[in-house]
Amino acid sequence: MQDTETHEVRKREKRSAFPYPRLSTVSATLLTLAPLSLFAGAAWLARWVRPSGDEWCFLPRVRDEGFMALVDKFYSTDNGRIANGVLVASYSSFGVPGQQWYAGISAIVMLALLWAWTAALRRSSGWQVPRGVPLFSAAMILALFCFASTNTYKTFFWPASSVSHTFPPVLAAATTIPALLATSRRGRAFAIASACLVGAIMGTLSEETSVVALTLLVLAMLLARRLFPAGRLTFVRTWCASAAAGIVVGTAVLFTSPGSRNRRAHNHAGAMLTPDSLAASLRGYAHILWTFATNWQYLGAIAVGTLIGVLARREDGGIPRPDRRASLVLGFGVLALLFSGYVCTVITHPVFGSSVATANRLWNDYLLLLLLLLVGAGGLLGNMLVRRYSSDTRPMAVTAALMCVAVAVVLAVSLRDLGSDMEARGKAWDRQDRTMRNKAAAGVTVLPYEPLVISKMTEPFGNKNKRLWPAACVATYYHVSEITDKSGGT
Repeated sequence: MQDTETHEVRKREKRSAFPYPRLSTVSATLLTLAPLSLFAGAAWLARWVRPSGDEWCFLPRVRDEGFMALVDKFYSTDNGRIANGVLVASYSSFGVPGQQWYAGISAIVMLALLWAWTAALRRSSGWQVPRGVPLFSAAMILALFCFASTNTYKTFFWPASSVSHTFPPVLAAATTIPALLATSRRGRAFAIASACLVGAIMGTLSEETSVVALTLLVLAMLLARRLFPAGRLTFVRTWCASAAAGIVVGTAVLFTSPGSRNRRAHNHAGAMLTPDSLAASLRGYAHILWTFATNWQYLGAIAVGTLIGVLARREDGGIPRPDRRASLVLGFGVLALLFSGYVCTVITHPVFGSSVATANRLWNDYLLLLLLLLVGAGGLLGNMLVRRYSSDTRPMAVTAALMCVAVAVVLAVSLRDLGSDMEARGKAWDRQDRTMRNKAAAGVTVLPYEPLVISKMTEPFGNKNKRLWPAACVATYYHVSEITDKSGGT
């Protein structure tokens, strides 16, 4: 009798499990090399990053007045983002090399956070996947997030933008790791406390990511009874309330700061809720959503989810059967995306005006949520396919994997082209830098400067000589009284 039961169990596991499990683990590990190679190449290209935009002002402030001077400038003058100022001052303290190292270091940090998050999700769900899948999923999602952008330079290589709009969404997702892994009273207490702390940091790091996080937290509290078992309800609601309270406290610190008041007054932020501004924001947001919908590379996120759905198995070897909660999460996740994305557009419209529809770095605060929703949709698709055609899942897994590889190849080509532009600018910048330093050392106080623009970055005398503010920072950078437009304003 026992032999018969054992035989039946083995037959069921053999029928349910993904064919050649060892091979699938090796394949998933090798597959991870595709997105990881993108980050390795991008980190190498970052050696050509040179100052432009706000960095012209950050570098001389830290160099001449110190670390805390820049943090104070953020709080007292610019925007009130204290945590943002600390991160910016951290890489600015190392000068130009700090800007170059930032891309590689931030990639490692973000990848580690997303990898830990995907592993925590797998553990909390109880599903089994080949060993390399969590790392591959994290790396592929992050690669799409950073490199499938309409302006990869501003998303990944420009430190000031990454600190404000690329890193915060990843940090927000990683904040849930302690909650996903909490199984003891001490673990739950740590998760609640860390959520409040990171929430407060988030509030002074990125207003837009705070909006997205608050929207998701409120929805989680409202839907907690339908999404979580009764034994976890109290913890889930307490955790959400703690994270939301931290964000509110951080946002209050930012909102009441002198820098935030200056920014609102300068950009007439009080007009953001007028009918004209709301309508313009809606038009801009519709353009953003159309840009998302027509970026075929985001199909890579669906492919990642499909691969997970095909490979995932229960602990007993059976095929998981997602219940109605999966579709509920996706449905309300889409609503959260649409709502928070529009709110982010509304609050940034006074600063950016009509360019809010094309300033892609502003989208990243909710773009990561979109990619995660696409992964979830792909996961349901893969699970449905494997339950319907469980006799042979290899073609489905191979198709999804090839789609991911194809997207990675396209991203690699795009990175190569951007790298060529970065190298050309970097060499031209170095030549001009040497010339200007030599003339400044010889006592010249007024220097000609040729704007060197890459990926629509702000340079002195840009926008038909309407952007003059970087010129003063460039002059300070070279210790001269003034710079003039060497290109003649063309």
